[in-house]
Amino acid sequence: MQTSPAVQLPSWTVGDVTVHRVDEVLLPPPTGAWLLPDATPEVVTGEDWLRPDFADDQGVLRIDSHSFAFEVDGLRVLVDTGVGNGKERANPAWHDLRTDFLERLTAGGFAPDSVDLVILTHLHADHVGWNTREVDGAWVPTFPNARHLTSRIEREFWAAYDMEEARRQMFRDSVIPVEQAGLLDLVDVPAEGVEIAPGLRLTPTPGHTPGHLAVELTSKGHKALITGDCIHHPVQFAHPAIGACVDIDPQQSEASRRRLLGSLADTDALVLGTHFAPPTAGRVVTHGDAYRLIPVPAA
Repeated sequence: MQTSPAVQLPSWTVGDVTVHRVDEVLLPPPTGAWLLPDATPEVVTGEDWLRPDFADDQGVLRIDSHSFAFEVDGLRVLVDTGVGNGKERANPAWHDLRTDFLERLTAGGFAPDSVDLVILTHLHADHVGWNTREVDGAWVPTFPNARHLTSRIEREFWAAYDMEEARRQMFRDSVIPVEQAGLLDLVDVPAEGVEIAPGLRLTPTPGHTPGHLAVELTSKGHKALITGDCIHHPVQFAHPAIGACVDIDPQQSEASRRRLLGSLADTDALVLGTHFAPPTAGRVVTHGDAYRLIPVPAA
């Protein structure tokens, strides 16, 4: 019997590690104006380098939903799990999606049963959705053999939070089933970060949510950092004060963003944006009194 060739996922090489982007959906044009209200068309068009990849000529931001998959120290790792299919969501852009994310992930060499570790940068609906899939009317873990990691601060914050119904629904269908299966591990992440496997480190970047994490990879002297929602869009390189409308603590979010960008600027570190439209990755350089992203296209 013939087998279909594996899908070549967009990828970047970091030392001995290959990081793959697993696409889910390009979010609709109004997303940017809602999410980053201070990124007005005037602000966006003032940064020529954002066009054509990250914004159009009218200053409309391009925003993506995708995950990253890689293998490090023998572990097959997925960072964030997108929106998911068939989920009841208040946001129309996320409601009842029917994408080929899981097929793409599998064809790219990361079948759900083969994933060892799922890292959740934070517990928002567009980062936990594929934690579960519907089987016979029930939400069951998509990655049954994987440890799912998130910050202890993150989970405890939401446990005490007075949630609106839409957020309760998200926890019911995408977080609690993983907990009930004994697959969710809460990690204490000190200010200096914590290594969870050789070459794989969690770095605290609070503000968007209290326990928000960025994910750092190192291999053979090379480094990459997956942003999560500490940075939603490259316009925030040039204007770090621009925050998301859903940031829990806007001032802390800005401080985390500035600290992160300052640590990466003018180095060889590769930045992989969790919501950056293709080319998705690049290197941070100083630009005036802030920064810009020099894109590094995927292989």
